Amino acid sequence: MPLLDPLLTLVVSFIVLAAMLYRRISIGVTLVSCAIVMSVLTIDLPDVVWVFAETTRDLTTISLVTVTFGIGLLGLLYKETGMLINLSRSIGELLKNPKLVVSTLPAILGLLPVPGGALMSAPLVESAAEKLGLDNAKKTYVNMWFRHIIFPIYPMGQFIILTAALTNTQISSILIRQIPVVAVMTLAGYLVVLRKSTVSNSATRRIKLGENLKKFLLSFSPILAMILTVALLQVDVSVAAFIGIFLLILIAKPTKQMLIKTISNITIYKVALAAYGAMLLRSVVRASGISEALGQTIAATNIGEVVLLSVIPVVLGFLVGLPSGSVAISVPIIAGVITFTPRSASLLFISAFLGYLAAPTHLCLVLTTDYFKSSLSKVYRFLVPSVIVSFGAALLVYSLS
Repeated sequence: MPLLDPLLTLVVSFIVLAAMLYRRISIGVTLVSCAIVMSVLTIDLPDVVWVFAETTRDLTTISLVTVTFGIGLLGLLYKETGMLINLSRSIGELLKNPKLVVSTLPAILGLLPVPGGALMSAPLVESAAEKLGLDNAKKTYVNMWFRHIIFPIYPMGQFIILTAALTNTQISSILIRQIPVVAVMTLAGYLVVLRKSTVSNSATRRIKLGENLKKFLLSFSPILAMILTVALLQVDVSVAAFIGIFLLILIAKPTKQMLIKTISNITIYKVALAAYGAMLLRSVVRASGISEALGQTIAATNIGEVVLLSVIPVVLGFLVGLPSGSVAISVPIIAGVITFTPRSASLLFISAFLGYLAAPTHLCLVLTTDYFKSSLSKVYRFLVPSVIVSFGAALLVYSLS
């Protein structure tokens, strides 16, 4: 017998969610806690056990948690072995044009989900940006903006894998719809900051092309191997992640201490728990009747699908400061009203993504702003217009597809 009405339970759960996020409790623990609160208040105890058991042994859950753990492990291993530094330096040496350095380097390093990873590209971006005459706010913007441009079309990204899993859509079908949005984001970044910048004469230098190209290919090969095994061989992303890890270990030859330090890093376990928590929350919302009750309530208000797919994820992304948290909460709410398709999943992804990009709690934004000794208010002068233009592109793609 349910203890509370489904909608009242949702309110209570959101209060718990807000309180835990305010206390800076990890998103994984927060999502699991909210799922527990929801299930206890709306589902009989035997059914609670069944929902948890079914979610835990579900193949989608297992695959999602495995790939999230694997990609997180790969990113930390890159950092611990020094391969991330080799990758960033080789890119910086290969690209003669400072405009290419400030746009391409952050994007390539964005393929690795290292917490606060924007700091890895910041020193080289700073050097190139000074040759372009960019002030500190513009340096912050280009490092942060171009780092995240690759996310919507990167098949091994944790965020897009989670979105596909929660909405039951194919990753490729989401990615293809987001190519035009990424093109607009790239153009926006160029027009906002780089178009009027000029390269000083000091930018010309001699480079050791062969040596740096070899260093780049060697350090980038684990990432490339992951992408190719998924795109060309149709290998499951969870398997591809560990192929990348195996190749990185062969190349970098980490010491036993490096491996122990990497595998004992709590960050990868927090990220994996967040993936599990997202799937568990979706299962509980479905089993409790909350999704159906909320769907009926929203349907009665005649709120359009576009509003649901854009406003809810944007707001949650901005407040939570994590795209995974935004999607994990948004999908169960919206699923009671619409049936997800690649078209709707893509708009939800972009909305959550852009909300997260502009969030004042976004770790990359905070750390980059601090590194370049800028201020959020000055960075927002460039970031907000870019987000608005990109969101407009997403809406246009949605309406035309």
